[in-house]
Amino acid sequence: MQKLIIHLKQNLLKRKNNSLTIVGVGPGDSSLLTSAAIKAIKKANIIFYPISGDKQKSYAAEVVEKYVTFKKKFPIVFPMARQQFNAEEVWEKASRLIISSIQEGNSAVLLCLGDPLIYGSSSYISKVIRKNHPEVLVKILPGISSISAAAAIYNWDLLKKGEILKILECPDDPNTFENFYAKEFNNNTVIVLMKVGKRWPWLKEKMIQKGIIDKSFVAVNVGMKDQLIEKAYKISSENLPYFSLLFFRN
Repeated sequence: MQKLIIHLKQNLLKRKNNSLTIVGVGPGDSSLLTSAAIKAIKKANIIFYPISGDKQKSYAAEVVEKYVTFKKKFPIVFPMARQQFNAEEVWEKASRLIISSIQEGNSAVLLCLGDPLIYGSSSYISKVIRKNHPEVLVKILPGISSISAAAAIYNWDLLKKGEILKILECPDDPNTFENFYAKEFNNNTVIVLMKVGKRWPWLKEKMIQKGIIDKSFVAVNVGMKDQLIEKAYKISSENLPYFSLLFFRN
């Protein structure tokens, strides 16, 4: 009996040591890091951070730069154009790298820009690790989302009494937007479209046609050096960056 207790305690200790914490670091401004995020990053032995491709910079890593100077750091590729990749292979490869790095009792942090629970790529990795390596303790620390940050900067209520908030990826083409608009944009509905990017020219035209361009605003690269938050009708750029949001209500 005593041997069983010792064995259970050893397994529990091993599980505590072999841990991964997925940390939301906010939209890009280091002042928006939560104290829980800073504590987890300082405590971790290894830091994993996302990049969109080889030789690409990591916005998430830049946010926590001053806290990870002397830590082991590993990039993980999260391709933006995922339709060109086998998604399962991407997540499996990332999970294998993480597991191989923390098998010796290390605690690791996986950085996620914004909040990992809102369209976070890290959630796929979490599911793979939980399924294949239940001995690894996986925790998630939420971060301030670009949605909340942009609304606060613009002084725009995300939700008022009686309203419904819908957060969606931007439709790929005008016809899909028409179907989306007819289905989703009802009375008392607030819409946030993420990843507007190159879709902006035709999307702006649709917003004008529907008479809602004056009720909307655009947020680009929230929390970053080139942040832009402005009324939608004032945005004349042909294409917007990947990290761009459109907010509107009726």
